[in-house]
Amino acid sequence: MNVRRRNISGIAVTAAAALGLGTLSACSGDSAAAGNTDKFDVVASFYPMQYLAEQIGGDHVNVTTLTEPGQEPHDLELSAKQTAQMGEADAVLYLKSLQPAVDEAVGQSDVKTKIDAATLTKLEDHGNVEHDHGHDHGGEEHAAEEHSEEAHSEEEEHALDPHVWLDPVKYAEIAEGVASAFEKADPDNAADYRKNADALTKKLADLNTAFQDGLANTDTKVFFTNHAAFGYLAERYGLTQEAINGLDPESEPSPARIKELQDEAKADGVTTVFYETLVSDKTAKTLAKDAGLKTDVLDPLEGITEKSKGDDYIAVMESNLKALEAALGAK
Repeated sequence: MNVRRRNISGIAVTAAAALGLGTLSACSGDSAAAGNTDKFDVVASFYPMQYLAEQIGGDHVNVTTLTEPGQEPHDLELSAKQTAQMGEADAVLYLKSLQPAVDEAVGQSDVKTKIDAATLTKLEDHGNVEHDHGHDHGGEEHAAEEHSEEAHSEEEEHALDPHVWLDPVKYAEIAEGVASAFEKADPDNAADYRKNADALTKKLADLNTAFQDGLANTDTKVFFTNHAAFGYLAERYGLTQEAINGLDPESEPSPARIKELQDEAKADGVTTVFYETLVSDKTAKTLAKDAGLKTDVLDPLEGITEKSKGDDYIAVMESNLKALEAALGAK
């Protein structure tokens, strides 16, 4: 099965729009919150972009975010007020392909500095949700796979995995690009932006080292997740992500996929099914119960809430590392 976003239902869009309207006051207050302040005003699309803007910008920036804490970012819809406020900002920082409504709003906005994080590192196509165990497929399955591959080649751009922030190395590359954009757009504070960026990339380098050391020697290299957010992390540290769902966290897995995961859990020595805080854990817990596995949280860091195991990116990633070490049997 090729990883590809499904169409969002009208009900989901309506609900998301209602949520966006209902929570707008909490994130932006009045027009001065998003723009027209005496600082460098940055609108961030969701938490990983907000964190970069705050860390690099420091005291010189006023950062607002389009995605509320606890709001699932993939299917975000923007209110007219949020779209208008974006135009009042000095810069917008977003990740193209993750949030279609944001992409559209940015394209129509007159904001002077548009920073697309997807252009600051290399996005990759992580292909199928599941890895190939070398099973012999029947003719019908083979034909289906060929058809899927053809569709995949036609829509390759839609299969690029946007979850680059979960790889500290790629996230550091984005941080460097954001710093350069801030320096160019606000040259009076360029020295401070560079200093702050250097401090952040040092933190991310230390985090990368911690993951390398912590996951170097484990009983298994396979982990199960609720949705396919951890492809870059898995690739970076020599692991294999097995996702119940694809890149869309709200999609439903087929019975065949559930059966396959149960078989793989036995074959690969998997102990734990990871779920996340912003979407339902029902399927993950059902799979774990049926397969006799444990459950734990592996946070894709799409937002920080009271349920997060940490109050910022670094702290939550450190918590993710501990969860992976325990699940994979780190030595």
